[in-house]
Amino acid sequence: KKWQKQGQNRLHGGAFIIFFSELANYERNVNRAIHKYNAYRKAASVISKYPSKIKSGAEAKKLDGVGAKIAEKIDEFLSTGKLRKLEKIRQDDTSSSINFLTRVSGIGDNHLIRCLTDFITLLLLDLRKNEHKLNHHQRIGLKYFEDFEKRIPRKEMLEMQEIVLSEVKKVDPTYIATVCGSFRRGAESSGDMDILLTHPNFTSESSKQPKLLHQVVEQLENIHFITDTLSKGDTKFMGVCQLPSKDEETTYPYRRIDIRLIPRDQYYCGVLYFTGSDIFNKNMRTHALEMGFTLNEYTIRPLGITGVAGEPLLVNSEKDIFDYIQWKYREPKERSE
Repeated sequence: KKWQKQGQNRLHGGAFIIFFSELANYERNVNRAIHKYNAYRKAASVISKYPSKIKSGAEAKKLDGVGAKIAEKIDEFLSTGKLRKLEKIRQDDTSSSINFLTRVSGIGDNHLIRCLTDFITLLLLDLRKNEHKLNHHQRIGLKYFEDFEKRIPRKEMLEMQEIVLSEVKKVDPTYIATVCGSFRRGAESSGDMDILLTHPNFTSESSKQPKLLHQVVEQLENIHFITDTLSKGDTKFMGVCQLPSKDEETTYPYRRIDIRLIPRDQYYCGVLYFTGSDIFNKNMRTHALEMGFTLNEYTIRPLGITGVAGEPLLVNSEKDIFDYIQWKYREPKERSE
């Protein structure tokens, strides 16, 4: 509330310095993103030396060290009195704990990392001694723990995408499949592979058709791309995959893979949602409401005078959704924040 009042009254940059410093510590201590740490620290430093009130992101952007994304955060704070990203970080127990520990005298980044590494090593040893107490999902997670911790380079993701899309078409050329998440937004690395799948015969009015998902999974198992199953339902598969080795010296890590089967008439709302980012989705939903529509991962529907949503609108592409709400289309690579 105090920060909200500061933002609304457009006071001096003290609040900006506080939250940029907090964001900087998060990027360094939790994400290990030193370039973002340096960017936030530099922004805090130049704002602290600014002789007058910061009235807008555009004004701050004129300062050396304040880029477009930081300027957007300044505008967000000035208009709302808070920052969504920071609120999310503060609600995350892991982030809060790591930031707190690094404030203890004598516990720097390197010392904390060594302590956590030692603790995780001991924990894994104990779990492996008592593997019989774990369920199937937990045993798979433990088996591939080290591999799952590694990010997937974009080059590897592109090879995985090529295999999946090719094999899907072999099963039935009328399938549509899209690899979503940060990969679709152009990220240099990904945490896992998230695939959306649909088929013309499957709509929101259809009865369940698990075969449409299961036969794709079986095809990927037959070529030894999918190696393990964590869970397999009618519309969602969770498992493990691995790129085939190119030679005896090259062995790829095991990776997490999720495949969702989505009704054809809901597919592009799903693609939009699962491409992200979270902030972009939230901004788009807000704009949709302002234009008289309700938008979620399933449908876009017009809102009547009473605020009651009408029937879902026909959507044959992501661009259709942008057109309905009169918003300029943005390519996936432009949706990161």
